Amino acid sequence: MKHLIIRKLLTSLVLLVSIIGFFLSSWIILPAPNYPLLVLGVGAPEVSPWLILLNAIPLAIATFQFIVSARVGRQYSLWQRLALGASLVGLIFSLLPLVQLPATEQRMTAAMVEGLGADYMASIPSEVQSNMRSTASPLQPFGHPTADASPWEKPRSHPFVLADAFRGIKTGEVRYTPNIQFAAPDGVPLKMDIYRPPTVGNYPAIIILYGGAWQYGNPKANADFSRYMAARGYTIFAIDYRHAPRYRFPAQLDDVRAALGYIRQYAAKYEAQPDRMALLGRSAGGHLAMLAAYQPDALPVRAVVSYYGPFNLTEGYRDPPNPDPLNVRGLLSAFLGGSPDQLPEQYIKASPASYVKQPLPPTLLVHGSRDHVVEVRFARDMYKRLRAFGSTSVLLEIPWAEHAFDAIFNGPSNQLALYYTERFFAWALK
Repeated sequence: MKHLIIRKLLTSLVLLVSIIGFFLSSWIILPAPNYPLLVLGVGAPEVSPWLILLNAIPLAIATFQFIVSARVGRQYSLWQRLALGASLVGLIFSLLPLVQLPATEQRMTAAMVEGLGADYMASIPSEVQSNMRSTASPLQPFGHPTADASPWEKPRSHPFVLADAFRGIKTGEVRYTPNIQFAAPDGVPLKMDIYRPPTVGNYPAIIILYGGAWQYGNPKANADFSRYMAARGYTIFAIDYRHAPRYRFPAQLDDVRAALGYIRQYAAKYEAQPDRMALLGRSAGGHLAMLAAYQPDALPVRAVVSYYGPFNLTEGYRDPPNPDPLNVRGLLSAFLGGSPDQLPEQYIKASPASYVKQPLPPTLLVHGSRDHVVEVRFARDMYKRLRAFGSTSVLLEIPWAEHAFDAIFNGPSNQLALYYTERFFAWALK
């Protein structure tokens, strides 16, 4: 009797874990219909190594139970079969990102060469290149660092390191100065956080713009990335801007331009080189980064990086994603004050694609192919436009990734993005 109770409890536990693993893993392939489920759609591919374990453990137990039942002639119950099937399908789903990794790395490497030239790495200073060399051996297929390496202060030597998906990515020591006010438009204090390498110096600069549908967020978002880049020789300025719907476009662009002016004016004070600056933004921040860099009277920057930023707001409104978990039309209306029919000129002025009429600063576009907020087709169109007008540009697509994929800093998508973004900045800010 006691053994029967234990067996039933074990079967129930295995079934519960199998169902949980299957449910979470299914969002690697299912499009999220609303915001709460979008969180799962974003996160599931990025924790897929953990989901592999979550599915593999009950699968192993269920398989063992099946073998034991067959040997002793005991009937394998419906619940045990359900646990076996759920964990098996969940395991297949959770393996999809890792299975696609090798081909994705090859495509991204080819995209960098196509955009920057076959010899782009040769133009990067030799001391930086030496830090980027591989530290893997045949016994370290995922790029584990050797004992004499300094991985916390050097760029990543491999696009993906499996161990980092579990242990995390070390950012390194930095000097952090928060809440530096750079402007106060309409009485709203706008501040920035500054991350600098651990030793005093004079460094190339990256200005970071957070995402949040132009309606929310703050400079402390994605702080791991800012710390990581600062520890590798950049001064990072994570800036704030006013939010819609209270402040509509072009208030946000004005704020970014004000920050750029302030940073250039006080560059020496904050150990930044004004002639070696780049912009990086995520989502709404990526949109503002491109918009600020592409203005006819823009303060000069060496490059711009957009992670899943909007490009053509008119087309984005007229042809929203399906499903549309964030209500794109509502977000654009709040940002601009109405629809394209009501405010056609505002939509044109607020679209980075409108400014692609001449060579623009080198641009890196990083986008998930499964993005259901800003669909990847817009990134592809923007890339073609930039190339057609003689701009240096690179488009990196991550096939399993959703919008905001880099929210999981050590996930497969952000590891890839980080690896190639580092090389793009090393090339652009050399």
